[in-house]
Amino acid sequence: MLRRAERDGDLRSGAAVFPGGVLDARDRLAHGLCEGSDCVDDAAWSARLGLAEGGLDYVVAALRETFEEVGLLLAKGDFDLAALQPWRDRLQDGSASMAELCDAAGLRLDAAALSYHGHWLTPPGVAKRFDTRFFIAREPVGQVAQADLGEALELMWLTPRAALDPARGLTLLPVTRHTLQDLARFDSTDAALAEAATRREIRLMMPRISASSRGRRILLPHELPYAEVGRLDPEGRGDVWSELRAGHAVRLSPRILRVTAPNPGPMTGPGTNSYLVGEPGHWTVIDPGPQSDQHLQALLHAADGGIRRILVTHTHRDHSPGARALAQATGAPVLGRVADHPPWQDEHFAPHELLQGGERLALADGATLRVIHTPGHASNHLCYLLEEEHTLFTGDHVMQGSTVVINPPDGDMAAYLAALRALLDLDLHWLAPGHGFLVGAPHEAVRALIAHRLRREARVLQVLRDVGSASVTALLARVYDDVPTAIHPVAARSLLAHLLKLQAEGAARCAGEDWSAA
Repeated sequence: MLRRAERDGDLRSGAAVFPGGVLDARDRLAHGLCEGSDCVDDAAWSARLGLAEGGLDYVVAALRETFEEVGLLLAKGDFDLAALQPWRDRLQDGSASMAELCDAAGLRLDAAALSYHGHWLTPPGVAKRFDTRFFIAREPVGQVAQADLGEALELMWLTPRAALDPARGLTLLPVTRHTLQDLARFDSTDAALAEAATRREIRLMMPRISASSRGRRILLPHELPYAEVGRLDPEGRGDVWSELRAGHAVRLSPRILRVTAPNPGPMTGPGTNSYLVGEPGHWTVIDPGPQSDQHLQALLHAADGGIRRILVTHTHRDHSPGARALAQATGAPVLGRVADHPPWQDEHFAPHELLQGGERLALADGATLRVIHTPGHASNHLCYLLEEEHTLFTGDHVMQGSTVVINPPDGDMAAYLAALRALLDLDLHWLAPGHGFLVGAPHEAVRALIAHRLRREARVLQVLRDVGSASVTALLARVYDDVPTAIHPVAARSLLAHLLKLQAEGAARCAGEDWSAA
């Protein structure tokens, strides 16, 4: 790594970064000088980088910039590296090209030494943006890196873990930190290179700028608010919050407002989301949330007196109890289903109209909600599809950032997986969960949930085969050895749901309190 020069107005000033720089139009002149260019040609590299043409330009630029900034030359041929040092200045000031260096020194560029590693684009909204490709390579044998004392004030050979160590005090850009964290998974150069060689579909990583209680915050694509911030602020104004704030009405679309209840916790995340769907004066509320006067007032304020209908996804106590007070305050009818098993449910829930699933509810002009019965987390669980926006209000059927508890007897693992699979047949663009931010790529999220549950089920079966026979309590520590023990009590309920599903399928049996593989 190198420490960049201190420069006014440069966001990367003084940061520890990897060697790199901009493409030079003359890099293309060196295509024919790349080692193995008969098989690793521009067409092949362009396909690798997802470009129509010019992929090999990036390879030449990477080799050139590495030589310019840190004095390492990945090339084939008999050359004296010390004698070539003056070429570094000529390359940097533009008085020479990489092709001229190769011709003068009789070199072939070692394009085969590079493996494509990442693609990053600076967030929208900043004055200067960089569309950057990253490559990984082994240090050339017998060469010693030297700072150019222009772009690079200091060079550092570091393990990724050392570079990330807060005690070292390096200034790291988000892209650099993320790349170091990725490399820190490997214990050797060989391992890192081998994994890089297997990468095929390298997705563009574009951070986004958001607002937060601590000021401007950079979001990476894997972070929960990312998709929502991108939807609400594609230009990068930086005024969309990456935190869910209780009582604040957030306009998610012309037809949707979200108000989060003040009930954060281990089972509710940042709090329960209530959604207002329709238009001013004709709002339908989905999930009025827990019994909370503060949340009631926030909903009434957001709706400005125009609530016409109240829908409930299910009757767990963080989703439906607020319906009674909201109905009394507005006169709006409550619609939903009653749970098959009352324990752990909202015992006061009494809908004015029972929903079965399959109904289509006309809201304001141009807004239609389709009711979908999605049992599993709860027997009476419903999702609501806003057809015009292909947005599914999922309650707890699909949560963001975590899986839900399946608590028998009202919870049913087989029903849950079947209801998840049914969502894959719907034309969905967004999920609006009961806890968390809007979720993009709905089918990908649903498939990930199904895969997670099936991996857990396979783990249950494997542990049953290993131990022979054991109680739920004894199985718990082994099946859920990857989660904190603090949540083992609720994990035990999902474990029981898995066992009951396996029993119904003939794969497990129960004798008294002990379970075994069938």
